[in-house]
Amino acid sequence: MNALPAPTTRDKVLDVLRNLLLIGIGSSICALAVNGILIPHRFVSGGVTGLVLIVVTLTKGLPFAPLYFLFNIPLYALAYRTVGKRFFVYSVVGLLSFTAAASWLKYTIPLDDTLLAALLGGILFGAGTGIILRSYGSSGGTDILSIILLKRFSISLGTTILTVNIIVLTLVGILFSLKTVLYTLIYIYVSSRLVDLVVTGLSQRKAVFIISQQWEEISREILSDIRRGVTMIEGHGGYSGQREHILYTVITFREIGQLKRIINQLDPNAFVVVSDTLEVMNYRIGNQPHW
Repeated sequence: MNALPAPTTRDKVLDVLRNLLLIGIGSSICALAVNGILIPHRFVSGGVTGLVLIVVTLTKGLPFAPLYFLFNIPLYALAYRTVGKRFFVYSVVGLLSFTAAASWLKYTIPLDDTLLAALLGGILFGAGTGIILRSYGSSGGTDILSIILLKRFSISLGTTILTVNIIVLTLVGILFSLKTVLYTLIYIYVSSRLVDLVVTGLSQRKAVFIISQQWEEISREILSDIRRGVTMIEGHGGYSGQREHILYTVITFREIGQLKRIINQLDPNAFVVVSDTLEVMNYRIGNQPHW
């Protein structure tokens, strides 16, 4: 098996620039969400951002950006020990980028409707966080904890963020009105969904089981047309007792339609099960995170 060619200096430079661009764009969008919606509408986010916003609201004067930087110092020590040097370095860049953007980008989005503000805030912050996480780093806060749990326990990014945020909101409910907490919960839910959508999105893998009398033809079409591997599993029907051939394959989200057309053409009566996957590790079809 031939080794892959080593990346050139140009490739390395372009890779660094790509990551810096993602971090810069994502940090700016997150800062816009904080300064443009969260602070003006007195929303309380979750995680580290939420804790900082609580302090900002209660003190009525302390700036958000320096406090956010200070709150992240313990998490960055954990990130360096757990995730690795590359993630740590890019995350430092992300923290500095987000802190700078939060200090300079102070535009208030003119939106009076509280519900719409919660939805837009969640969309902006979730999209910005997802863009940052498409790079090799993060902007700090709950992002670091999310990636640690994803690498160690395969817990999705959005699930960790949503869980931590709910815990924080429970504590925050003592200090803020129930109405504010509920609006903030809407923002948190939308944000967590957007993170999963941006990070995994169309890279989501689907596991497919196919039981058909035309298993040989279907297998050949998957191998030749979709160019995905197929595993054949021997089985027996529980009722009929007849021998069955079960095909198992993993495809991308965008290949589902093509696979359905192949199966419908060869055997419209085939039994097909399509299920979501959290993580797939393989050099061709894998979507294992890069952190």
